[in-house]
Amino acid sequence: MKLSKFCDESLVKFGLGATTKDEVIKELVELATGSNMIKDHDVLLADVQQREELVTTGVGYGVAFPHAKTKSAKGIVIAFGRCEDGIDFDAMDHKPVKLFFLIAAPEDAIGAHLNVMARLSYLMKSEENREKLLNATSPGDVLELMDNVN
Repeated sequence: MKLSKFCDESLVKFGLGATTKDEVIKELVELATGSNMIKDHDVLLADVQQREELVTTGVGYGVAFPHAKTKSAKGIVIAFGRCEDGIDFDAMDHKPVKLFFLIAAPEDAIGAHLNVMARLSYLMKSEENREKLLNATSPGDVLELMDNVN
């Protein structure tokens, strides 16, 4: 499975303007809403915020995976954002987060949703991959890295 099929260059943003966890989520949802696979911005925002209230999606190593299964999604969408300075995202290691993958999936996409999350998690375990994303200069660099998961 190529993860880039759930993302495209318009869903990649370097230099997020957000300075808080809530602002990051709003900015990523706004980005994801650019996909024709997202039907309703407000529903997606509410679902991602509700999921984030359960337990942080800041997994550590400067990475977060805010996500939701939502009736707003017609298919799986991945939006990527990078924040140079890092954001306090209540990450499990208590460190600022710089790399964000927002994942929106239809409510019935249980297996595929988990597979995407697992592949992204595996990709982000590598310090080399995280460095590549921190230094990426084009959306194409991000999409290429996303597809390098074996």
